[in-house]
Amino acid sequence: QVQLVESGGGLVQAGGSLRLSCAASGRTFSDYVIGWIRQAPGKEREFVAAIGWSGGATSHAESVKGRFTISRDNAKNTVYLEMNNLRPEDTAVYYCAADRIFKTTIRYEYWGQGTQVTVSS
Repeated sequence: QVQLVESGGGLVQAGGSLRLSCAASGRTFSDYVIGWIRQAPGKEREFVAAIGWSGGATSHAESVKGRFTISRDNAKNTVYLEMNNLRPEDTAVYYCAADRIFKTTIRYEYWGQGTQVTVSS
């Protein structure tokens, strides 16, 4: 299996930026699709973005298109989520997750512990 550790969350003002990182260990990193999923207080988990095995395929939720960008560096076993023009509604715990299948849902096989992102107005 693969182990995932997120970092980079924090408190930021609306309009600001953050970059989340997801570091993986265990099985061959390039065998896995990596997704970012978030969960706001009192809400269900929501798909944010996904990136394919080599980084050539990506998908972003409509709510973050044009503001968030997912990327990966297989040499460093790390996936990034660059978040710009943050809004208060982006406040959530952000999870990275891994699966062998490319998907734009929340049904991933392996999950990290999450990192809190808080956007103040």
